[in-house]
Amino acid sequence: MTESQPVGGIRGFLPAVEGMRACAAMGVVITHVAFQTGHSSGVDGRLFGRFDLAVAVFFALSGFLLWRGHAGAARQLGPRPRTGHYLRSRVVRIMPAYLVAVVVILSLLPDADHASLTVWLANLTLTQIYVPLTLTGGLTQMWSLSVEVSFYLALPLLALLARRIPVRARVPAIAGLAALSWAWGWVPFAHAGPGINPLNWPPAFFSWFAAGMLLAEWVHSEVGLPHRLARRRLLMAGIALVAFAVAASPLAGPEGLIPGTATQFAVKTAMGSLVALALVAPLVLDRVDTPHRLLGSTGMVTLGRWSYGLFVWHLAALAMVFPVIGTFPFTGRMPTVLVLTLIFGWAIAAVSYALVESPAREALRRWEKREKSTDADADAEADAIAP
Repeated sequence: MTESQPVGGIRGFLPAVEGMRACAAMGVVITHVAFQTGHSSGVDGRLFGRFDLAVAVFFALSGFLLWRGHAGAARQLGPRPRTGHYLRSRVVRIMPAYLVAVVVILSLLPDADHASLTVWLANLTLTQIYVPLTLTGGLTQMWSLSVEVSFYLALPLLALLARRIPVRARVPAIAGLAALSWAWGWVPFAHAGPGINPLNWPPAFFSWFAAGMLLAEWVHSEVGLPHRLARRRLLMAGIALVAFAVAASPLAGPEGLIPGTATQFAVKTAMGSLVALALVAPLVLDRVDTPHRLLGSTGMVTLGRWSYGLFVWHLAALAMVFPVIGTFPFTGRMPTVLVLTLIFGWAIAAVSYALVESPAREALRRWEKREKSTDADADAEADAIAP
């Protein structure tokens, strides 16, 4: 492949992307363990707390993987993704393991004891960010999954709108919408009353998805400046570290869970976009034959497959750790709590993948294969009886 050729359309599965997904899941665990063990103030509290930007990496990965088919189709490099298959695959990917977790956690976890019908319905339907006081113990991390599902639903419409503009205008349009989303904190109702937080609504985080969408556009374009920058791994690592440091500073808000100003929120989300872009770009814009020895290793790819389960179950695993070691939340012992949470969390995630996630996806594949065979048989029969 010459330097003038696109880098996309060659690799379907990217092992290093799966490894990065595992790292993002562990980043979410770190920030929650830090908070639950009392490390939410001072310099270390700011740094540990800002590991919540792992959510930005998750969103960017989703933006890249789900948009690259549309980006390729716009350049006539492949068929346009089928909306029906896309929506079915998203439901099967997300909902089975999620629903099992919601039922188990709301039924058994003490922190979620006596959940109301409203809490049950909001969590079962992934609408908890829109319904006051329905983010509950063991499931508070699901606000980001609710945002992600909203992006899944909006993506076909975004793809339809993108088809109406020239290919050369797609990158500026996506980047412009991403920058516009940073202004969400100034929307009059963005600081609503108690029990609901519009700053957790999907428009606030479009730039995190857009980081991946831009990469999807570039992966199907000729090698240029974005590709050359992405291939300088030390530079990209430095950009990610600087953006992370800014996000952890007072410029991006106060310590802990205290909400910041609209300006601080814009800084945090902008830095999250930059962190995600800098971390994911080297994995997808590099030369095809470039190895990623750690992220692309068998172990990291396996953890990447289990990462959704870790995300879904890690707060329940964290709640299990405290009685095991005989201590209470907010009393320290972060290293011990973190290690045990990861051990318990990965174990539950592996079980979830084996018993729920993988069988559900395999069932969808079998169903779609049967439907395709049925359609092919019907077409053949129609051809046979046609005059």
